[in-house]
Amino acid sequence: MSADAAMSPISRVLRLRLSPATWVTIADVFAVLTALALPWSTSLVAIFVLCWLGSAALMLDYGIYLQSLKRPICFLPFALVALALLGTLWSDAPWGARLYAVSPTIKLLVLPGLFYHFERSARGMWVLSAFLVSCVLLVVMSSVVAFDPAVSLKPVEEAARGIFVKNYIDQSQEFALCAVALAYPIIGLLRAKKIRLALLLGAIAVGFVVNMTFVTVSRTAMVTMPIMLAVFALLHLKWRTSLMIFGMVTLLSGLAWTTSPQLRLKTESFFTDYRLYKTGNVPTSIGIRLEFWRKSLRFFMEAPFIGHGTGSTRGLFEQAATGITYSATSQVIGNPHNQTLNVAVQWGTIGVVLLYAMWLVHLLLFRGEGLVAWIGLLVVVQNIFTSLFNSHLFDFHEGWMYVLGVGVAGGMTLAAKQRRASTEPFGP
Repeated sequence: MSADAAMSPISRVLRLRLSPATWVTIADVFAVLTALALPWSTSLVAIFVLCWLGSAALMLDYGIYLQSLKRPICFLPFALVALALLGTLWSDAPWGARLYAVSPTIKLLVLPGLFYHFERSARGMWVLSAFLVSCVLLVVMSSVVAFDPAVSLKPVEEAARGIFVKNYIDQSQEFALCAVALAYPIIGLLRAKKIRLALLLGAIAVGFVVNMTFVTVSRTAMVTMPIMLAVFALLHLKWRTSLMIFGMVTLLSGLAWTTSPQLRLKTESFFTDYRLYKTGNVPTSIGIRLEFWRKSLRFFMEAPFIGHGTGSTRGLFEQAATGITYSATSQVIGNPHNQTLNVAVQWGTIGVVLLYAMWLVHLLLFRGEGLVAWIGLLVVVQNIFTSLFNSHLFDFHEGWMYVLGVGVAGGMTLAAKQRRASTEPFGP
């Protein structure tokens, strides 16, 4: 079947008006706009994603696309969404809550389309670069807001922490990802003796770290960023270089600790929050997380195979709430702040297996050398480890960071593998 025959009648009509290359360019532009908007706006991201879906669909060869869905990197996201839909059938939650709980998974359906498109488009790096540029602009704006909170679009208490839009958790995830991702090109440029460009990228990476040190940072980023750096050292540095960098990082961390009240406050709050929770049932950030996890494990054990159904989490917490109104044990939530437990409570072991299988195949996709493979690997690693403390795959901002990063970098990686396969000599 030819590509034209596989297209819908509407696609064929629109294709007569514009060339295929033009439609690919239009789709690429909307992908770039999505990356630019992600650090700043949720509504713009939703609009640009829909525009990207529409323009990319016009040039879709549905026969090839359906064949691509057989790959685990594509059908596992579909399987997770399908399970969420099926889970509505055995849930006791109101139908509104069931459908609302399905919506965070829908973004995963965009992944196969991104793989398909950027396996064929040569502009994937434009999208990744656009996200970096947007985050650089945000770090500048965050620094401005730290000095003049009146500039911020957020309430005064958040503006004082350098937040212009969104929140400090989303901002920290962006800055941590960009700072660590830049390590690969910096090392490559230094090895190639391109010192000026290496210094420029190094200054940008330092800017992200300085903002997180002296303006605001989430505790999730504080815990996961060292893990991301360790992954980089393990994969891309010799052990002697790793030891030297580890020593430098330790020294700089000590310096940051002594000069940054914000960093000390965040670190000390781990122990303060835990003590208040254990001794007084106070609903601190650490305390309520531990309470959510403890109860979620109990919910999982009550229905370990298929879970309690989509959207059931809030109802379960309402039934389990005890104590006075403003205590840790009385808190009710629809998200246990852990991706694995979020899935396990609703869809049991089946859901957890699908979640980890998807993470695994996406990790394996980015085996090998190269900047694109490194970015894709880092996006998956960050999502896995930050999801220990939040449901980041289902959260809007971090979830789209995952979908856009893995989808674009994954498509580029698949294209590179095809090029290598086509140039390899035939065996004897």
